[in-house]
Amino acid sequence: MPKRKNILHTAFAVFCMVSMLALIIYQPMESRAASGIEAVILSSYSKTMKIGDESYLLAVASNGKKPSFFSSDSKIASVNTYGKITAKKAGTVKITAKVRNGEASCTVKVLKTTVQLSAASISLENGYTAKLEAVSSTGHPATFRSNKKSIATVSENGTITAKKPGTAIITATVDKTAASCIVTVKKPTVTLSKNSISMYRNGRFRLTVKSTSKSIPKWKSNKKSVATVDSNGLVTAMKNGVAFITATVDGVAKSCKITVRKPTVKFSESEITMAVGEKKKVSVAVSSGNQPAFSSSNTSIASVDENGVVSANDTGKAFIYAKEDGTKSRMRVTVK
Repeated sequence: MPKRKNILHTAFAVFCMVSMLALIIYQPMESRAASGIEAVILSSYSKTMKIGDESYLLAVASNGKKPSFFSSDSKIASVNTYGKITAKKAGTVKITAKVRNGEASCTVKVLKTTVQLSAASISLENGYTAKLEAVSSTGHPATFRSNKKSIATVSENGTITAKKPGTAIITATVDKTAASCIVTVKKPTVTLSKNSISMYRNGRFRLTVKSTSKSIPKWKSNKKSVATVDSNGLVTAMKNGVAFITATVDGVAKSCKITVRKPTVKFSESEITMAVGEKKKVSVAVSSGNQPAFSSSNTSIASVDENGVVSANDTGKAFIYAKEDGTKSRMRVTVK
């Protein structure tokens, strides 16, 4: 239907032009010759266009010659030899159809492109995405750009990806007209599965993080000699003392206090008597469950291996020690 309407408008314009030209042509020959002016009739004397639009300007001259077309500013709107006008940028220009002794002009106004965004501001957590839509009055696609790609990036189709907490401005540009959206990447909420843990040497515990961000936590121990932590939050107790394990997500840090306790170490017997050449395995209770390290005060009298087996070597007295993570206990051995 619109196409048929345009055809009718064009046909009507041509009819009007021909009618007006006929009036001029059939003026008395003497009148036209005396004036020396040749008439040019246009299909339109004013046009409003959008950037990128094309429109034809029809022109008929009284001398029957084909007019030449000119633009007063081809940067705003250009015109070819057939009268096809192409709108290039916002502004006003005159398109003139000219013959030897006559001309006529059409004023063409090229409208400034308007750009509307689907959102003026967007708030995101790190790692999340959002789609920004841009609609222009010309229907031309927008070019998207971020002023801080370290905070938020934007794809060619307007998909925004949050990178780290902060503020970035996403700009959509169409035909040199820009519209902006403020993107705020929020600091996440971070929660640890435990605020404090008590454990013995060699003990292990996996800490977990709940966060509104999709970023992977970064783990750190302030005293690796007491407790270490790997990239997955697995804590390992190294020796008695206190350490803090910290998980950091997008600059937000949460810590867990790790207390590595000293164990209790106790022999089942405080004193034993052995004969020279005899062997005996001693029993030691360690609260941590770890194997203690054994030693002797005088190995020439009584020695002990790593499993707690005491060997009576010569007559006399000696002490057998059991030590675990800073706690030491002893037992007297008398060899007869």
